[in-house]
Amino acid sequence: MTQLAKFVYSPSYTQYDFGPSHPFNPLRLVATKSLIDTMGLLTPHDTIIPDLATFDELFLIHQPDYIDMVQRFQTYEDTLNPNLLRLAQDYGLGTEDDPVFPKMHQAGSLAVGGTLTAARLVASGQVLHALNIAGGLHHAKKASASGFCIYNDVAIAIKWLREHTSWKIAYIDTDAHHGDGVQQAFYDDPHVLTISLHETGQYLFPGTGSVEELGEGAGYGFSLNLPLRPYSDDESSLESLLSVVPQALAVFQPDLIVSQHGCDGHFWDPLTDLLASTYFYAQVPSLVDAWAHQFSQGRWIAVGGGGYELLRVVPRAWTLLWAQMIHQPLANSATIPSSWLEQWQSSSPEPLPRTFLDRLEDRPTTPSSFAITQQNRQTVYHLKQLVSWLQ
Repeated sequence: MTQLAKFVYSPSYTQYDFGPSHPFNPLRLVATKSLIDTMGLLTPHDTIIPDLATFDELFLIHQPDYIDMVQRFQTYEDTLNPNLLRLAQDYGLGTEDDPVFPKMHQAGSLAVGGTLTAARLVASGQVLHALNIAGGLHHAKKASASGFCIYNDVAIAIKWLREHTSWKIAYIDTDAHHGDGVQQAFYDDPHVLTISLHETGQYLFPGTGSVEELGEGAGYGFSLNLPLRPYSDDESSLESLLSVVPQALAVFQPDLIVSQHGCDGHFWDPLTDLLASTYFYAQVPSLVDAWAHQFSQGRWIAVGGGGYELLRVVPRAWTLLWAQMIHQPLANSATIPSSWLEQWQSSSPEPLPRTFLDRLEDRPTTPSSFAITQQNRQTVYHLKQLVSWLQ
C-alpha cells in the first residue's frame, strides 16, 4: 500500500556548515524539525534517514574534476592550504558565498542523498509525497559551487529519475533567487519543464531568470521564468504563479512534480527584497499539492532551499509545507507551541512569532504596490506572448 508521505532527514545534515557568520546556517534545519515534532506532525514511521550520494550519482550532473576538488577539503588544515585554495577558486570554492570547510564533500553528498532517497521512494511507488528540507541547492553547476550550493541535489535527482523512469518532470521553484543551476541542467530537455518564480535578476543574485530564457533546441519553451519586481507582495506573487503554472502543467502533463520551497522571499529575510508573508508559504504547498493530484497522480517531491531568517521564518514556512504534504494543513489561526518558543527564543535576537501566519500589523506595505502588481502582470503577459502554448 502506498504511504502518503515520508520526511527524509539526518541529524548529520548540520555538517553542511560554512561557519557561524555565514547566512546559510544549519540551525534552521534543526529548528524546523523541532517545530514539526512539537506540533505532533511527525512519527518515527514517517521519517527515513538517507545515505550519501555515490560518485556515480554525483557524476549525473557534476564533472569528476570538480568532485575531486570538493573532496580535497577533508581536514581543517586543508581549508588553510594556499595552493589548494588557489586551485579551488576556479571551481567557485573558497569564496565569500562558498567558503571551504572540512568534509564538505560528505556534507554535500548527504544533502544530495536526501533528495535521491525522496526520488526513489516516489519512483518505487512506496509514497506519493517526499520532503527533504536539506535539499533545494539549486545554484550549483556542473563544475562549480555557487550561491551556498556545493552539489545540485535537485538536478541530480531529476536526472536520476529521467534515467530510471519514462516520466516527464515539472520543476517548480519559488525561492527568491532564480533556480539557475536546475534550469541550466535541463535547458535542452523537453521532458523537464522548469518554472522559476523569483526576484528579478536585475537586482538579485544570480542575475539570471529573465522571461527570454526559454530553453534551447528541443527544450525551447520548456524553461519558464517569472521574475518579480522588488517589494512584490503575496497577492501579486500568487497571481503571477496562478497565471502561468496551471496552464503550463495542463499542456505539459507531468508524471511527477518536484518543487523547491526556499522561503527567502519573506519580508523579514535579510538577503532579498520581496514582501512575501507566511501566508504565501502556506498557499504554495497547497497549490502544488492540488496540481500534483490533478496532473501527476499525486506524485510530488519537495525540497527546502534558501531562507536566512533562521528562526522567525524558516521553521514556520517548512512546517506549513510538511503539514500540507501529509494532508493535515494548519488552520489560519494555528499557534506556535509555547514549549518550542521557550526552547528557541534564546537563540533569536528578535521575538519569535506566536502564530504560523504573520500578523497583518507585521506585514510591511509599500505605496507603489499597485505599480509593482502592474509590472508583474506585464511580465506574465510578455512570457505568454513568447510561449504560444501558454496563451
